Amino acid sequence: MALPGGLIVPVAVLVLLLWGAPWTDGRRSDVRIITDESWKELLEGEWMIEFYAPWCPACQNLQPEWESFAEWGEDLEINVAKVDVTQQPGLSGRFIITALPTIYHCKDGEFRRYQGPRTKKDFINFVSEKEWKSIEPVSSWFRPGSVLMSSMSALFQLSMWIRTCHNYFIEDIGLPVWGSYIVFALATLLSGLLLGLCMIFVADFLCPSKRRRPQPYPSKKLLPESSQPLKKVEEDQEADEEDLSEEEAERKEGANKDFPQNAVRQRAVGPSLAAEKS
Repeated sequence: MALPGGLIVPVAVLVLLLWGAPWTDGRRSDVRIITDESWKELLEGEWMIEFYAPWCPACQNLQPEWESFAEWGEDLEINVAKVDVTQQPGLSGRFIITALPTIYHCKDGEFRRYQGPRTKKDFINFVSEKEWKSIEPVSSWFRPGSVLMSSMSALFQLSMWIRTCHNYFIEDIGLPVWGSYIVFALATLLSGLLLGLCMIFVADFLCPSKRRRPQPYPSKKLLPESSQPLKKVEEDQEADEEDLSEEEAERKEGANKDFPQNAVRQRAVGPSLAAEKS
């Protein structure tokens, strides 16, 4: 049964659309999706990575060029990937994404930020002519696998978790906004107290405080070497006291000797004065 003339065109268009859908999906599959779990794949081989957000107009304009560039990935022996920062906040912190879209070139674990024109031709020339060699790679401190960037990634993931909890409290549980803030404030205080206690216990374990014990009184028979200066001072004091006592004794003896002589003189002088007076 032949189709009416008016239905031939719509059916032909529908067939073309259905035939083109798998081809479009296959083309888009050339761009690999990178997540927090699979980002370490970037450390091997050569990559071009785009960081984007669905709501970003500049990112939306870049998508056709990026998809076309990905078709050349096999010929250029390079992997083309993209990261949705709204779904992967940890990678946004790990790569310090401050503007969208941001493009990185990676070669065997060395990351370089691409800042050239954003067209398919420029991307191809950048890779084929190895223009990336003229760009200084990211320092070891700020590489995605460093301790600093891992900490930044954890902070970004924590911020996203807090935001998710805030939305859960408001939308699902029905708490007011100020109620959600109070919950987070109490959680912050409690976590700070627990962290402070843990730090005190760790510090006390690693560096225990030294308690002073009362020093025993040193005996005269066995004196340690540290007490010898004290013993010498005591001996000097005793010697000085003995010298003073000897001097006082000599003075007393001298006074006792002078006393009888003075008495004799007074007795001798006394009668002579009485005779002169008479």
